[in-house]
Amino acid sequence: MSTEKIFIYDTTLRDGTQAEDVHLSTEDKLRIARKLDDLGVDFIEGGWPSSNPTDEQFFREIKHYDLKTSQVVAFSSTQNPKTTPENDEGLQKVLRAEAHGVTLFGKTWGVHVREALRTTLERNLEIVHDSLAFVRPKVKHLFFDAEHFFDGFKEDREFSLACLRQAHQAGADCIVLCDTNGGTMPHEIRDICIQVSQELPELRLGIHAHNDSELAVANSLEAVRCGARHVQGTINEYGELCGNANLCSIIPNLELKMGLTCLPSD
Repeated sequence: MSTEKIFIYDTTLRDGTQAEDVHLSTEDKLRIARKLDDLGVDFIEGGWPSSNPTDEQFFREIKHYDLKTSQVVAFSSTQNPKTTPENDEGLQKVLRAEAHGVTLFGKTWGVHVREALRTTLERNLEIVHDSLAFVRPKVKHLFFDAEHFFDGFKEDREFSLACLRQAHQAGADCIVLCDTNGGTMPHEIRDICIQVSQELPELRLGIHAHNDSELAVANSLEAVRCGARHVQGTINEYGELCGNANLCSIIPNLELKMGLTCLPSD
């Protein structure tokens, strides 16, 4: 077995709960988190504290458990364009969760910056940088989910790369490239990941794939082949729309077929 480590980041407790007919209580989430810790995943994304009381309660309760392997991560968006990081409710709540780490997602596709955030590309770059820079000193682990990255890259390569550059400069430990629409093909994943690595070799890259084209596992494995060392997914593919990348397939493929280390040896 290779000693090269692939960090497994489970988002079942957030993305998985967006699947149809999946409803988890705080007790459910605590039980699942303990099972994920037994399995040995590196990071457990516990939820989005500002989105619902169940997630807020989970972060209060999980502190009472002594997890052996996993680090707990709280999820949130970058700041509202109309606020500063210090006054942003979402950022304040994600920090109050007092998790081991924080993942912030931000826009990297110009159409979403203009139509969803209703702001300029230049302002979005400030939002990405300032949000991450504000959180960085307050957490052990900091990740940036580059939302809709592959679609954004195909539309405006330079803007999408500029978003990654700002996240890195603000102190993100890992930049996670997200195929949020789940429509990117494996050969496109490969081409774009290679371009990102060549353009920004200083970045530590991750992958977050959705399964709308039934390619989330293949795309995750392809990203690892191109240098990603952080893989996000859910148990049994649970997730919004057509689901997320299935860690139950990804992990054995990485370990048994690609010779990489994901879980503890036992």
